Amino acid sequence: MLKKSTAAIMIVAALLCGSLLTLGVTGYANVFGQAAGQGLAAVLPGTGGLEDKEAQKLGTALSLIEGNYYEEVDRDKLIDGAVNGMMEALGDPYSNYMGKETAEKFEESIEGSFSGIGAEVSSENGKVVVVSPIKGSPAEKAGIQAKDIILSVNGETLEGLELNDAVAKIRGPKGSEAVLEIQRSGSAEALKFTIVRDDVKLETVYATMEDSVGIIEVTQFSQNTAERFKEELANLEKQGMKGLVIDVRNDPGGVLPIVIEMAEQFVPSGKAIVQVEDKNKQREVSTSKGSSKKYPVAVLMNKGSASASEILAGALQQSAGAKLIGEHSFGKGTVQTSFDKQFGDGSLLKITIAKWLTPDGTWIHGKGIEPDIAVAQPDYFAVAPINKSNTLQFNMNSTDVKNAQVMLEGLGYKPGRKDGYFDTATKNAVKKFQTASKLTATGVIDAKTAEALEAALIKVIQDPANDNQRNAAIAEIRKEIGAAASNK
Repeated sequence: MLKKSTAAIMIVAALLCGSLLTLGVTGYANVFGQAAGQGLAAVLPGTGGLEDKEAQKLGTALSLIEGNYYEEVDRDKLIDGAVNGMMEALGDPYSNYMGKETAEKFEESIEGSFSGIGAEVSSENGKVVVVSPIKGSPAEKAGIQAKDIILSVNGETLEGLELNDAVAKIRGPKGSEAVLEIQRSGSAEALKFTIVRDDVKLETVYATMEDSVGIIEVTQFSQNTAERFKEELANLEKQGMKGLVIDVRNDPGGVLPIVIEMAEQFVPSGKAIVQVEDKNKQREVSTSKGSSKKYPVAVLMNKGSASASEILAGALQQSAGAKLIGEHSFGKGTVQTSFDKQFGDGSLLKITIAKWLTPDGTWIHGKGIEPDIAVAQPDYFAVAPINKSNTLQFNMNSTDVKNAQVMLEGLGYKPGRKDGYFDTATKNAVKKFQTASKLTATGVIDAKTAEALEAALIKVIQDPANDNQRNAAIAEIRKEIGAAASNK
């Protein structure tokens, strides 16, 4: 929903170049047996350095630019640009170069704290695409959704920009506004979101109990997430939990060892959690050293569940018998590692070094994982905001009218249709809403009425009673608890 709210774009969002699955922030992550901290050439064969003719070519280009360009040039910027160019030539949105400042923000994200609006983004075909908003973030509150394409910021187009440059435009001082122009599937016109930048602090684990069913929501797999997950799981078990729902909806991923550690809480010892395959087709299988639980487990996921979230879902489904509920996942099946010791200036390279596969050997990249039980949210969960510059009234026909009708229906005001035509029933529904909201009952949707509609709908969306997917997961767990009890 378009709502003027406190927000800021999570800098890590862009730094991660899309959903993240990293093996380590510094050095090499010792997945295939190499020692941590080795140089790039020691880890990846054939990367010992430039041949003489290659070094001469780059040096000649640099000299020609410095000697002939009509303005003074920043030599460091040219060198960074050359490295960026090599990364872009890979055609992989998850491999990228970060300068010192960007690398520092990346490391902060791994630790679980950062600043921004709270939405992770990637670069796809030259466009800045939202992977997912972070739970409780200003971006989520404003209505930013997974798969949204950010076209411009404060009137400046992002088309053709490198991802880090695009994020630099989205960033800004705390308290300043970022007006995002968004392209969303299903909406014929671009949407505008006015978001006030602010600091974002991330708590990655939230736990609640509902009638003996525990619900643990994981928003990202940061360094402290496994520890926090264990704490909350133990607390729920002490309270007599009989079944568990793990919610990874809109979780963009995180650190590989963390998700493995979490999966071990449920996967029986000796069973596979994930397979990692390198460029030589050699596979390393991570097997559990943990044990299974006696209670049923379900995993909630949606199109914003990516990377480490998908590893957890696949491991628990295939090796622990958990049910997957909700929507198909994002589909990010590669592994990255980060090198920050080789340059000596604080900059960093994040490189895709492998693919990961589910326990049965399936590569979900670009496809995602299908749920065992498909459950859609109400249509008003994904409704686009209303353009406040237009006044909507009787006999109009537009996408904005359709969105207003979806909102009215979601709020219980029964416009009678959701096709975009502003008829008498729609006008009467608007009047009823305006009266209930202590607005002048004109039957016309002006900016004030549109803002009130959106604010009211946000409260409805945030009410767990209206979360179809969550309710379906709880119902499934209760059903399994009942079946287990009847078999005793």
